[in-house]
Amino acid sequence: MQARGSNAGAQMHRMKAAKSDAATNAAQKQRIAQARAKMQGAPVAPTASVARVKRRHRGMVAAFALVVGLPTIIAGAYLNLRAADQYASYVGFSVRSESAGSSTDVLGGLSSLVGVTSSSTSDTDILYKFIQSRDLVERVDRRMDLREIWSKAPGDPVFSFTGNDSIEDLVGEWERKVRIQYDDGMIDLRVLAFDPQDAQDITQAILDEGTVLINELNDISREDALRYARDELERAQERLREARQAVTEFRNQYQIVDPEADVQGQVGVVTSLQTQLAEQLVSLGLLRANAQPDDPRISQTELRVDVIREQIDNERQKVGTNTEDVALSEVVGQYETLAVDRQFAETSYTTALASFEAARAEAVRQSRYLAPYIRPTLAQEPEFPQRGQLLAMIFGFLTLIWIIGCLAFYSLRDRR
Repeated sequence: MQARGSNAGAQMHRMKAAKSDAATNAAQKQRIAQARAKMQGAPVAPTASVARVKRRHRGMVAAFALVVGLPTIIAGAYLNLRAADQYASYVGFSVRSESAGSSTDVLGGLSSLVGVTSSSTSDTDILYKFIQSRDLVERVDRRMDLREIWSKAPGDPVFSFTGNDSIEDLVGEWERKVRIQYDDGMIDLRVLAFDPQDAQDITQAILDEGTVLINELNDISREDALRYARDELERAQERLREARQAVTEFRNQYQIVDPEADVQGQVGVVTSLQTQLAEQLVSLGLLRANAQPDDPRISQTELRVDVIREQIDNERQKVGTNTEDVALSEVVGQYETLAVDRQFAETSYTTALASFEAARAEAVRQSRYLAPYIRPTLAQEPEFPQRGQLLAMIFGFLTLIWIIGCLAFYSLRDRR
């Protein structure tokens, strides 16, 4: 009976769950049907219309034509119709120097007394600055009329010289026509002119003026070295003369040629007397041991001993003082100081003389010179202006300006 009751309860529970699921499904179907009805009644959005050219598009095209197209056409027409052909001349050179060991090196470190100075700036650096200087422009202009050379294309106001008679305008044109490259001690130049011979003449003039500058620097360097060596030699001579004069005055004052030799001589005399004294003392001891006390030989030997001792005392006093009551040791010290000064002066004089001779030998030969590895070239065909490259640069630069302008315009419009 209990089993039947439990089965009936489970069956009723399943029936209630089935009814609940059916109600839920019916509600979902009703909502779906309502959504479909709403979608069928809603209006459908129209398709996109055909794109049309608007005012802003026309403005961008007009701006491109005005900013990029028209200037490019004008530049192309000028380059092909009015721009004159230019010829390039090239030259390359470097500064070479010859260095030789100084004869003063054999004297060791004493060469520093008359040392040789060296510049911290390379001659090539100086030449590099000189080529870009106003001084060179004036020198070359004096040799050839640069204004006339660079004004041979009157119909080309862009690439031709159109300045006045001032040197500043000519320097500005020089910077346009002369290009310089400096790499690892080598200088390369490119000079432009409307005639190939003019371009070659200008490069040759630059090479000549550079050689003149290097020679001037070389002369100045040699003269400085020679003057310095001469001054050192004169000072060394004066120092040696004063040292020798001091030794001479010392000898005249003390009436001694060489105090050290005198001391050694007196020391030798004292040593000899001490030897004689020792011999007499030995003889005196033998006589006292073998002879009678009243033997006259004993008294004579004693007299010799006394005389020798007195003579030793006198010689020792001579070492201590001289005729002017000055200690001989002090005299020897003064002489040694003067001797050292004289020796140093002689060594300095020898070094200065060797340095002067080396500087004079250096002065008779050229130690620096300009070595061209590319002689001034003579062009056969014009290389400039590079029309295609210039047009491409103009077009690219103007296009960049146009793009930036458009972006700025739309950025400002969107902020309103």
